[in-house]
Amino acid sequence: MDENLKKLIPYTKKYKTNIIWNVTFNVLYALFGTLGMVLVFPVLNVLFSDGEKVTSLPKFDGIMEIGNYAKQTLFYYITKLNQTKGLNYSLLLTISLLITTFLFKNLFNFLGLQHLMKLKSGVLRDLRNKMYHKIVELPVSYYSEKRKGDVMARMLGDVNEVQNSFFAVLELIVKEPLTIIFSLIAMFNISWKLTLFVFIFIPVSGLLISKIGKSLKGQSIRAQRENGFMISIVEETLSGLKVIKAFNSESFFSTIFTGSTERLYVLTNKIGKKNNLASPLSEFLGIVVIAVLLFYGGNLVLVDGSLTGSLFLAYIGLAYNILTPAKAISKAVYQVKNGVAAAERVFEILDTPNVIMDSPASKDISGFENAISIKNVTFAYEEQKVLKDFSLEIPKGKTIALVGQSGSGKSTIANLLLRFYDISAGSIAVDGVELKDIKLHPMRELFGLVTQDSIMFNGTIADNIRIGKENATNEEIYNALKIANALEFVEHLPLGIDTNIGDSGSKLSGGQRQRLSIARAVLKNPPIMILDEATSALDTESERLVQQALENMMQNRTSVVIAHRLSTIQKADLIVVMQKGRIVEQGTHDELIALGGTYHKLVMMQSFE
Repeated sequence: MDENLKKLIPYTKKYKTNIIWNVTFNVLYALFGTLGMVLVFPVLNVLFSDGEKVTSLPKFDGIMEIGNYAKQTLFYYITKLNQTKGLNYSLLLTISLLITTFLFKNLFNFLGLQHLMKLKSGVLRDLRNKMYHKIVELPVSYYSEKRKGDVMARMLGDVNEVQNSFFAVLELIVKEPLTIIFSLIAMFNISWKLTLFVFIFIPVSGLLISKIGKSLKGQSIRAQRENGFMISIVEETLSGLKVIKAFNSESFFSTIFTGSTERLYVLTNKIGKKNNLASPLSEFLGIVVIAVLLFYGGNLVLVDGSLTGSLFLAYIGLAYNILTPAKAISKAVYQVKNGVAAAERVFEILDTPNVIMDSPASKDISGFENAISIKNVTFAYEEQKVLKDFSLEIPKGKTIALVGQSGSGKSTIANLLLRFYDISAGSIAVDGVELKDIKLHPMRELFGLVTQDSIMFNGTIADNIRIGKENATNEEIYNALKIANALEFVEHLPLGIDTNIGDSGSKLSGGQRQRLSIARAVLKNPPIMILDEATSALDTESERLVQQALENMMQNRTSVVIAHRLSTIQKADLIVVMQKGRIVEQGTHDELIALGGTYHKLVMMQSFE
């Protein structure tokens, strides 16, 4: 079995009862399926009256003679019934036995499928949960290299494919092979000569099927990757629809999308062709064998006389009984090939090591007492250095502003403080304890974050603000809205805080969304606040309202303000001017103006980009 499919075995442990019952019912299904075909023989025997007349009950001569013993016992009871009850009674009884046997066969099939369904849906649920937890757990850096649509395709499509193909293995190793084995045993007991032909058929068909399916895994991987790319295009199109329309780029994106669907069309047809070939090919090979059996068996009946007509017809029924499971096995082989490709993509994410996580030595932290120390920090995104030997002290209760042109490394400081990324060299410590030595959850409880993007989620205003504090009361939410100067516009909405704001908050203006994100941070009430260009999306009136709210919020609180506008940072305790990842100036607003350097030039331009 493929390594990736082996990794699914632990997910089945909690469903071992379902597996045991599924296997049990599959064994009974195979047994009763074969018995059903064997019981065709006494029906034919009664109809044609050409069976062997056995007048005394045979003796059991050991396990090696069990086939002959069963056959002689069957003949004995048929002979006895014909003599005592008549042919009509014998026919009715044998037909009743036949119906009962097939009833049990299909009942066991149903019960087996019920347990398989519980196993499949349970493992699918557990896999999806594990996948989602992993997606949330992985660091931000992982998604800077991945398309969101591809991750979604793995989460939804590939997990489904794994579920379907992996559990085809249960049928592959129990139900269908046992049907074939039981049928072969019965056939061997009827005529070992005829059965030799069937033994030739099985390896030949297996060889042909495996040869056709050899390239299926590679094509499946390419198709699943292309499916991920296609979903990414849809996701990006919906996210950037305004830009696409404004720049008349509909045809450009349509060309990219139709190119993807065309490649997927070609790959899907190639995979489908091979999948579709599996069942007809195995059936055709089976019919060829049946034809040979009819010719050779016909000679044994008509010329040799070593086989009766009714026994031969029962034998042909058993031989045909092998075709359905043989087709199922060949189809399952193809499904497993598809599943291996999907499992590879699923476990690529599940097996990705999380480089930012708690270690056994990680400590709890209950609060913030003294200062955040950033010492000689160097950081690079892949090969590009963003911070070089950066050092800064952020004392408790002080407001530190970071200013500088775009690309100077301001937002990187915020990302590193929240440990979205780990530093390449140097140290960042809270109250003398390294960030990487503090447990992530209590460490992030110390920080509140307001970003430039004002990220909102599809739901109500209350839902979005409660992200900062899940058990917050409505009164607390109203207080947070009031501090963020958002209460006035929220109260004018049809349902107030229960108003749905749409996907990404699309029903609100940029300024309204930003004030809600500030309210979210206010509700969390952390000791350290990070404001990453928090007022950049606001108009002048909104900026004035929010600036007052921010100043109220930052009183007696440690704040790191990444600035875009002069009004945001004039009252900061320390302004740090950055350029190409280094500090070029630092001091208060008045000190830096008097210095007449970089900060003075930025103030003259009234922009910190």
